[in-house]
Amino acid sequence: MLDRRKFLQLGSTLSASAVAHGATNLNARTEVPFTKLNVRNRNQNRSTLICSQGMVATSQPLAAQSGLDILKTGGNAVDAAIAANAVLSVVEPMSNGPGGDLFAIYWHQKDKKLYGLNASGRSPGNWNLNAAKDLGLDQIDPYSPLSWSVPGCVSGWEALASRFGQLKFSDLMTSAIHYAEEGFPLSPVIADGWIGRESSQYSNLYRTFCPKGARPRFGDWIRNKDLATFFKILADQGPGAFYKGEIAEKIIRYSEKVGGRFSMSDFENHNCDWIEPVSSTY
Repeated sequence: MLDRRKFLQLGSTLSASAVAHGATNLNARTEVPFTKLNVRNRNQNRSTLICSQGMVATSQPLAAQSGLDILKTGGNAVDAAIAANAVLSVVEPMSNGPGGDLFAIYWHQKDKKLYGLNASGRSPGNWNLNAAKDLGLDQIDPYSPLSWSVPGCVSGWEALASRFGQLKFSDLMTSAIHYAEEGFPLSPVIADGWIGRESSQYSNLYRTFCPKGARPRFGDWIRNKDLATFFKILADQGPGAFYKGEIAEKIIRYSEKVGGRFSMSDFENHNCDWIEPVSSTY
């Protein structure tokens, strides 16, 4: 197993990507020497991967490769994790995306300290228990716009990159832009989880992810030009553009159209929080 002091886990609400990278060198090792019994008892069907410089692990190979490319160009674990996370929102959108939240635990070798980041969003300022009671609600439909909170993922990227990253933020968006614009082949597991006709009541969602009027199948070539445009805005203007620019304005207009409660102040006042992770001996 990897030294826990050189481990970083980063993800949005629905998915996480894990990247481990040493400051100078990372030696993959096990607590117990490999024996025939140990190997046989390992619940996996792939050989153990051993590396000398760094590794990236995600649920999708294109995302993992994108993170590895960042490491090869001089980026660190945070840079690689952000790049892989962005690509996952393109190639595995049912599990991951910039419209969600982000949580990270990061060991900083120089400081010898474990950092926690809570980049979850808050409910709109004008939406509270009394407002729900005024509408006669005792519960909120999870698919209702009244359940929406300000997306915190992009603010998490910004906080991590500005504090611990080494590369320009625009460099971290390059692969996500490429796969969203040029496309990628849909893998079998992700094809199985892709949305289908059940999403047709949400016209924009259905148009984006079922462009031919049906659920894409394994091997289909997938593009998402709107998402490519989104990442280009972040690359050109910085992640703050999500909360104080045209992206926020479009989200708010759509929220108003469908009965949501978002206002511009909700986005402008959003912030994420650095926290002290809970710890114990073991």
